Amino acid sequence: MPTLEHNGLIEMFRENPALAPRFLTNVLHVEIPSHAAVRVADSALGQLIPVEFRADLVLELLDDRGTVLLALILEAQREIDPRKRFTWPVYAAVARAERECPAIVLVIATNAEVAAWAAEKIDLGLGLGSLVPLVLGPATLPVVTDPAVAAQQIELAILSAMAHGNGPEGMAVLEAAFRAIGRLDPSHAAVYFQIIWSVLREPMRRALEALVMERQTEGTATFPPFAQQLIERGFREGQIEGLRDGELKGKLEGLRDGELKGL
Repeated sequence: MPTLEHNGLIEMFRENPALAPRFLTNVLHVEIPSHAAVRVADSALGQLIPVEFRADLVLELLDDRGTVLLALILEAQREIDPRKRFTWPVYAAVARAERECPAIVLVIATNAEVAAWAAEKIDLGLGLGSLVPLVLGPATLPVVTDPAVAAQQIELAILSAMAHGNGPEGMAVLEAAFRAIGRLDPSHAAVYFQIIWSVLREPMRRALEALVMERQTEGTATFPPFAQQLIERGFREGQIEGLRDGELKGKLEGLRDGELKGL
């Protein structure tokens, strides 16, 4: 069953399709076709085969005449799933055949082990053909600790916090990300805070609580108020109360429907 983390990441790219080619160019240093627009396409990839396959998100890079130059299949992967070694090539092949253009698979995997697995070459048979997914993960995502950079590239700061929030520079990465998402409207901020929080391990969560309490005591709080309140409440009650699954699902639906603007 898709998780909040999974759905939130997909909605982030659905809301702003230009993010994917931007990350391909600026983070993964992949040369992509010069294009005039990016649009969200139908994620169903089953017209050519009896069983429907559905990717998390399919994006199309278009020229100024509306011709598709590149199909980009985006997958958010939280855990190792051997089945994906068989379905990802299907996604790419069907998207390529339908549109008669190149197609690639881009995987978002903020867990290092999952990212390494996702980046492995997929042999299509007897070593005669292969697919190599592109992966946004800890090895490729930058460690964003500068609040100014985070404020300018909020989505990158969110992914950096998810990938590096438990690492040696985790506190600086998280602080930069929380300050950046604090600039968004409350609904966006709450969803993205929970997406980051969901991947943090217990030691980092406790370190955040201690830091928030220390700065409040000293009168030097730098986290946005919503983050401070949610961290405190989460530890006091053992969960992030007020961000229950149903409420978060509603917020994600609001993002999809365009009711909330902030990215």
